[in-house]
Amino acid sequence: MKIFHSIRPQAVRTWYRIHKWSSLICTAFLLIACITGLPLVFMDELIDLTQPHEHPVATPAGASLVSLDQLVRQTETLYPSLHAYAVALDDDEPRVFVTMTATPNPKSAADLHAVVYDAHTGKQLKQPQFGGSFLDAVFRLHRELFLGLSGELLMGAMSLSFVLSLISGALVYGPFMRRLDFGTYRSQAAARVRWFDLHNLLGIVTLSWALVIGLTGVMNALATPLFGLWRAQTMPALLAPYRGQPVPQRFASIDQAMASAAKALPYMETTSVLFPNAVVGSSRHYIVWTRGKTPMTSRLFTPVLVDASTGQVTVAKALPWYLRLLEVCRPLHFGDYGGLPLKILWALFDVAIIMVLGSGLYLWVSRRRTPIEKELDRLVALKEEESQGV
Repeated sequence: MKIFHSIRPQAVRTWYRIHKWSSLICTAFLLIACITGLPLVFMDELIDLTQPHEHPVATPAGASLVSLDQLVRQTETLYPSLHAYAVALDDDEPRVFVTMTATPNPKSAADLHAVVYDAHTGKQLKQPQFGGSFLDAVFRLHRELFLGLSGELLMGAMSLSFVLSLISGALVYGPFMRRLDFGTYRSQAAARVRWFDLHNLLGIVTLSWALVIGLTGVMNALATPLFGLWRAQTMPALLAPYRGQPVPQRFASIDQAMASAAKALPYMETTSVLFPNAVVGSSRHYIVWTRGKTPMTSRLFTPVLVDASTGQVTVAKALPWYLRLLEVCRPLHFGDYGGLPLKILWALFDVAIIMVLGSGLYLWVSRRRTPIEKELDRLVALKEEESQGV
């Protein structure tokens, strides 16, 4: 707490004004983000509850997987008017998703048609209900307010304002609480004093967590432009040797492409394959996505470009630092990497932040005889007298 008391008196006034206005600017947006964030913390559990699906048959440990090429051929037979877009392995169950599309650049889930198979037997499983669900709407509201990229950037700006309010609030906390014990809550005081103490108590207790959520929220809001930057700067250089070459008449085996990627990165595991696509990737390459095999690295992904005509690796290069940082930020933001206990902790912190925002709004709109600014001036004057030895 010494750092809070060492701030110069005049600076305290400035930090308070910064705290007040940065909080007011982002409060409404942060309330939306926190309220929608609660169900998103438990998204996996809610999906299992609200969107039940057919489970694969039980198989012995180490059972071989069905050929991905075979599953793609089956899907193309079912939907001859569509084209294979991607193949993905389920993280939680031995299932394979073969995604078909009529356009090389699908704009939403409605443009995609996924067929699910048992990864061991190749049996087609009952189609889960994707897209258009309540959770999809909640996620879009949380992420971009149904405004697309402009909404994402707006939420990023609000997250940045939130971080500024947290830092300024922490710097003002000391002068306000200098004559009280840390975390004091005066339960017998007037209602406004109790709300003020609750605001300060919850704010300082959740400070570290809230800073993590705010900073990761800023990074998540930049996901679309950051990936666009990577595609614009890195992909053209990697694909320069193939510029002007025709699309292969026949594509190499998907199983071979994944095996080549696994051989190039033995410490990673393959998770999905994006088919040759001139719009979002390369017209001559599979993009095989891999991730770390350990709990600590399972959120770090590395793309591997595999020549679609030969099935051999063209390049296996880690993502740039800003995308690696983004990958780390995503699980930290939602707390979905430590199982149910961590999710419950994240939800409790989320509720606490809702109370901080609500109490701050109450303190701003409620009337009182002595405004906070006057109380702040009194505390600053006392500090000035102490510093002058009065």
